[in-house]
Amino acid sequence: MAGVDVESVKVSGRRILVDDTPYVIKGICYHPVPKGSRERNFGRLSEDLGLMKEAGINTIRAYSPIDSKAVLDEIYASGLKIIIGFEYNRDILSGSFIDYVNTYKNHPAILMWEMGNEYNYHPEWFDDGDIRVWYEALNNAAVLIHQNDASHPVATAHGELPDELALSTCPDVDVWGMNIYRWDNPEDLFAEWAAISSKPMYLSEAGADSYMNIAAHGYGQGENQKAQADATRNILAAVFEEQDVCSGVALFSFLDGWWKADDPSTHDPHGSPPVSSGVPYDGVADEEYWGIVDIDRNKKLAFDVVKDWYHALRQD
Repeated sequence: MAGVDVESVKVSGRRILVDDTPYVIKGICYHPVPKGSRERNFGRLSEDLGLMKEAGINTIRAYSPIDSKAVLDEIYASGLKIIIGFEYNRDILSGSFIDYVNTYKNHPAILMWEMGNEYNYHPEWFDDGDIRVWYEALNNAAVLIHQNDASHPVATAHGELPDELALSTCPDVDVWGMNIYRWDNPEDLFAEWAAISSKPMYLSEAGADSYMNIAAHGYGQGENQKAQADATRNILAAVFEEQDVCSGVALFSFLDGWWKADDPSTHDPHGSPPVSSGVPYDGVADEEYWGIVDIDRNKKLAFDVVKDWYHALRQD
């Protein structure tokens, strides 16, 4: 945006700093797809940003680049920052990611650049099924971004805790995001991370869906917003007890995704589960039920849980 100074985002020890002030990610994953479509659409952005502000959200995590200055301008004007994700086949392999970085690196909405989304679960996507192909591409992309943009860190969204191969192959990744589904309590993760790295980390995905495939743990079968709300409350409590290690969370997700399973015009249970069965409280990822609002933007019970937690937190 013309006339707006770009805040410097950097890392210091385990912290993410925005203009030298520690930044806590009170985030949400955001991929708005209307009923009957499989394509992202920002036609309801103003409404969505209003709900995000009400919930105390300060950061959006996007899975792919948003090549619209108007959208980024509106996000910034709403007081939010954004983590821009890049995909391997579309952005990283082609090299187009660096063109995007150079186009938008001076936009004040940008918090970080983030490469990939739990690709470690899919070595078959890479040459000879070798996950090192991805890690080397990831680190090379981080190096190139650093050469072109000194004002924003480079992150990745890794599935679970990275192993020694990931860490040793990617020394130029500044912030490790982790998609974590450990039931409703990720607290052990933070000590595990502290034991292997001194870099910042955050939960790039965490949360629960609002559908129970079976009756379990006192929650009835079928749509169950209370199960989602209770799990969200417990996850956020664990995350924000560990701010000395964890820089926050991008909850999955803002709204239900009807496009993820079967007919995108209908709200269907089931979908593609994550690698683990750690989704509370039935062990099944009902992919179309993860929003803290439904596809019509009606608030679920989890919305108020997020609102209570995010408004209670203050930046240091």
